[in-house]
Amino acid sequence: MYTVNIDRECGCFKRSDLENNASFENNDDALIKAQSMINHMNDKFCGKHGFGLTENGKEFNISMNAPQQQQQATSGGCCGGGHCS
Repeated sequence: MYTVNIDRECGCFKRSDLENNASFENNDDALIKAQSMINHMNDKFCGKHGFGLTENGKEFNISMNAPQQQQQATSGGCCGGGHCS
């Protein structure tokens, strides 16, 4: 089994429909899911931090990185929930 793990669940992750410790039968499905999650998290979450992916055998680990300066500059710090406008 291949797993996609989030090392630290931020508030945005906890409020999302994303699943931590998801299991997959093959490497390709796990990698596709991990990349999809990272894209969603970097595009739709509040922007206080970014997310990166590392692979360790059969585990894909998503971890928090430094703040996403570009996203904060373009969104004004808005979380994207539609209530800031």
